[in-house]
Amino acid sequence: MSSPTPDALLGPADIRELAAALGVRPTKQRGQNFVIDANTVRRIVRTAEVRPDDVVVEVGPGLGSLTLALLEAADRVTAVEIDDVLAGALPATVAARMPERADRFALVHSDAMHVTELPGPAPTALVANLPYNVAVPVLLHMLDTFPSIERTLVMVQSEVADRLAAPPGSKVYGVPSVKANWYAEVKRAGAIGRKVFWPAPNVDSGLVALVRRTEPVKTTASKREVFAVVDAAFAQRRKTLRAALAGWAGSAAAAEAALVAAGVSPQARGEALTVEEFARIAENKAENPAENKAEDNAEDKAENRIAENKESGHQ
Repeated sequence: MSSPTPDALLGPADIRELAAALGVRPTKQRGQNFVIDANTVRRIVRTAEVRPDDVVVEVGPGLGSLTLALLEAADRVTAVEIDDVLAGALPATVAARMPERADRFALVHSDAMHVTELPGPAPTALVANLPYNVAVPVLLHMLDTFPSIERTLVMVQSEVADRLAAPPGSKVYGVPSVKANWYAEVKRAGAIGRKVFWPAPNVDSGLVALVRRTEPVKTTASKREVFAVVDAAFAQRRKTLRAALAGWAGSAAAAEAALVAAGVSPQARGEALTVEEFARIAENKAENPAENKAEDNAEDKAENRIAENKESGHQ
């Protein structure tokens, strides 16, 4: 691999000059905050443990700060960009600043949520500064669509990073935590200051590392069936699972039967369960739940009202 020129990466002046030349102003609508610090993008690449044989996919490359740092370290980089102007300019930036690596770069001009295939070899790593307003759905879509992705490092809003990496029992453990854990082992991998962005966001940022499970969650239920349980369990997280899963199961009694069969207490709450436990619940859903929901006794209804009142008081 030939070495890139020492000044190949973009600095603050380079970013602003590029943006001015393109008439680009970062937009909140697309969650655009461009990294302007070369040391930060190199740190991201190191933390992602990008290897010389990696095929990296990057979502939301923007003006190319992280793209160039990835090209220094990986075998190939494919960037997915939705913005027309940015997508049009990035190949020229790569060719100008890192010509010896330009043939190792590919651009996909698309919404990442609609991407189902990528050019070239299958990606082995996902490294991205994800647009904060769509970070979780984009991350889950990429992990689901490209099972060849073994390692992931994403920069997201700090609170989202906490949720993704939260263990069962944590106050911020929820739908993103469980669904990410379906695919991978997840952990926080550092914090990123606001001053390395242009424009500086009004929130802190965090790095999240995900290493795909060597073996999938062992279950006879499909991902869709497991995720349906997860969504129902956290829709009103103050409720016990017996009440929260009543709609999913067909009745509170059917929910209790599924929970007991799965070895989970009907009085537990979703925030206490592992992804494996959610999978067991999905496996034990009755084929034909009773149509009659009269078994939902007054105690259940009272619990529901209390939970709803608590939730409305915390809006």
